[in-house]
Amino acid sequence: MRKKKPDGTAVNSTLIRRPIQRCFPLFILPTFLCFVIGFIWPFLQGLYLSFCNFNTPRDAKWVGFANYVKAFKDAGFQHAFWNTAGFAVVSIILINVLAFSIAYALTQKMRGANLFRTVFFMPNLIGGVVLGYIWSMIFDAILKGYNTYLTANATYGFWGLVILVAWQQIGYMMIIYIAGLQAVPGDMLEAAKIDGATGWQTLTRVIIPNVMPSITICTFLTLTNSFKLFDQNLALTGGAPSVMLNGGKVNMTELLALNIYSTYNINKNWHGAAQAKAVVFFILVAVLAIAQQTATRSKEVQQ
Repeated sequence: MRKKKPDGTAVNSTLIRRPIQRCFPLFILPTFLCFVIGFIWPFLQGLYLSFCNFNTPRDAKWVGFANYVKAFKDAGFQHAFWNTAGFAVVSIILINVLAFSIAYALTQKMRGANLFRTVFFMPNLIGGVVLGYIWSMIFDAILKGYNTYLTANATYGFWGLVILVAWQQIGYMMIIYIAGLQAVPGDMLEAAKIDGATGWQTLTRVIIPNVMPSITICTFLTLTNSFKLFDQNLALTGGAPSVMLNGGKVNMTELLALNIYSTYNINKNWHGAAQAKAVVFFILVAVLAIAQQTATRSKEVQQ
């Protein structure tokens, strides 16, 4: 006698769902409390401190928007913003183009593809500080022949940071692109082949539109990583070289995250300004990330 297959509707029955709905707050409460303690409360406290002068949160004194005025007048913060914007544009293009190209090559049934995937992914496993010191020695050894060194020239420092970050992140983005390429429907590729589409036409009109979800993810990651970059910047150049600009000291290779850190360490009179910079930094990254997500998701193909 054939056994009757279980009916899937039983799982969705009221008798099953009612206990789950009753216990839902019990399961969600610990995670929600951790989120409030670890993110919401520190964020609200930081937002409040951005309007105060303080050495510790307990001795905070309200000063209004003075910290924000101080932050925006800081020549170092202005330079760090434009430096970070340029770095983000170059990194997003370079990392995503190279990662997609490598992923596309490794999905063409070539020998040793799995080995190459492992080799390209490995730099992502190394910490940013370690990479910074390793690459600083590599760059200085190369530049020694030209009687200079990495932190002596802002251009060298900028492109050195681009190379370091690209070398670290390309392998990670490559894995995401490989997953997207492998999910492209085979019948679409066959139809394009039958219709006589060239390799370039297949790539631009079939493959890339179907890989847009992966492009959205990788663009988001490279954008946010570029703006939040800190440890590699600190270890590779530390912001050097420094020059006097508009009556203040400006670190020429300093990005926004390192600038906020450096501002906080000037003295206690700058703690509030550093916190104001951090709030502006959060808003900037959030707006850019939302705008990027909206722009790229609108181009995704619904399968």
